Amino acid sequence: MRRLLALAIVLALPIVALQANDEKATQKDAPSFELKDLAGKTHKSSDFKDKILVIEWTEPGCPYIKRHADAGTMKSIAKDYAKKDVVFIGICTSSLTDTKSMAAFAKEKGIQYPILMDETGDVGRAFGATNTPHMFIVKAGKIVYKGAIDDNKRGTKEKPVNFVRAALDELVAGKAVTNSSNKPYG
Repeated sequence: MRRLLALAIVLALPIVALQANDEKATQKDAPSFELKDLAGKTHKSSDFKDKILVIEWTEPGCPYIKRHADAGTMKSIAKDYAKKDVVFIGICTSSLTDTKSMAAFAKEKGIQYPILMDETGDVGRAFGATNTPHMFIVKAGKIVYKGAIDDNKRGTKEKPVNFVRAALDELVAGKAVTNSSNKPYG
């Protein structure tokens, strides 16, 4: 019986360690940044210190970004939470997209929130952004959520779970984010 209990504990340790590492990864300090938007205005991470900041890593050539832009996913989140001290920005780290093509995409899709250009990719690497869309939520200088926008990778679910909305609902209510990290798709 003791051997069985010891074996169960040994097998459970990696799972507990993974969960602890995942929590640490989402509670670490958010990297600071200073980037220009599509109009040339500079935005600093410190500009958002008193807000909840939602960051969408974006690239207009990505089919997932196009699908969400057509559906208005990000625009509706930005609009719905704007009066709740939530700021939404996009960051384009892609070497395939310049300011002019990103601006054309934003205009075509009616995107009103700032999109910042990270031409060197330094900010994307600092955050660990790997996909588009890769979502991050920052509160009080800490990353409190990172991962996918929702559970609808293929865009076929009738009622997808929007992870960003769920996290924002918890934060606005003064709660901790329950699902603080998951694998982004894109």
